[in-house]
Amino acid sequence: MFRHVAAAVMTLAVVTVTPAEATPVLLSAADREVAFTADGTTAYGTLHVPEHRAGQRLRAALLLPGSGPTDRDGNQPPASLPHTLAQLADALGKDGVVTLRFDKYATGRTGLGAYQDRPEEVHYPAFVRQVQAAYASLCNQPETDPHTLLVVGRGEGAMTGLLLGGTVHPRPAGLALLQPQAIHMLDLVALQLRAQIAEATRQGQFTPEQQRTINAAVDAAVTALRDRRPVRTADLPSPIARLFEAFQGPNARFVQSDDAVYPPATAAALRPGTRVLLTRGTQDVLLPCDTTNALTAALRHAHAGGPGRVVLPGIDHLMHDTDHPNTLAPPVLHSLHCSAQH
Repeated sequence: MFRHVAAAVMTLAVVTVTPAEATPVLLSAADREVAFTADGTTAYGTLHVPEHRAGQRLRAALLLPGSGPTDRDGNQPPASLPHTLAQLADALGKDGVVTLRFDKYATGRTGLGAYQDRPEEVHYPAFVRQVQAAYASLCNQPETDPHTLLVVGRGEGAMTGLLLGGTVHPRPAGLALLQPQAIHMLDLVALQLRAQIAEATRQGQFTPEQQRTINAAVDAAVTALRDRRPVRTADLPSPIARLFEAFQGPNARFVQSDDAVYPPATAAALRPGTRVLLTRGTQDVLLPCDTTNALTAALRHAHAGGPGRVVLPGIDHLMHDTDHPNTLAPPVLHSLHCSAQH
């Protein structure tokens, strides 16, 4: 009899402590400020967390800006306010992806930090280390799944993302290289200037002989910068002369260290099978499509996963088209959506 009573009590106990099926707690989408430190400087950013169930681990993406003093939203105030990174965060959030975007050196709340009194010491590797710290911060957020991280970069940020993909652990599951800087920096500058000079010649601003003289002066300026010699600007139009003057002095170390990176060579460090999206806009006059040929081949050689290079008709450098002059164009959003879903 005792055995039967004991068994009944145990059964009752089991039934009693078994909870009713809980209703999942749904948390609303929200932004929060985050901070992380690299080389003694605290960087500040925005973590966007989409709507999700409490305790759920989500896919996440680190968003990296293009060149120049571009802040966490993708802006260079007051002149340029395209909100590129903020719009990318919104688009990825709709796909259920957490995003982190931050103010890199010399922008936003971060500023120059430890480099405030020695700005000439800021070089490209410092930016890479800052991005590595941002990646670690994203990995450690309570809402993120560190094994499904994406890195989404535009222009120079895409080049940095490519470098990051071969150096961090855990390795990112995928890279989105949007309009990437895919050749040496100064080669790209020379290519852009030659195109602008050719257009100005076509419009009658220069004669063909002047065009040849200016092109030769541009090539000589690039060589001088690489040899760490002063640039001769006598044969350069004043806007181009000012550009090369800006590449010297306090900015010289950054320019030389950025130019030292050849993006196709960095692809070999990627983990085989890493998903890579590389977009090229046909109306991007600053980063022509053929500048990505060597990088595309290097990604194939490194056995990166798809979708690979995607050519986007009508898309410009800011990832707009004529029907969407102030927002990310639908083909860009579609490519990003497909990349985030796999």
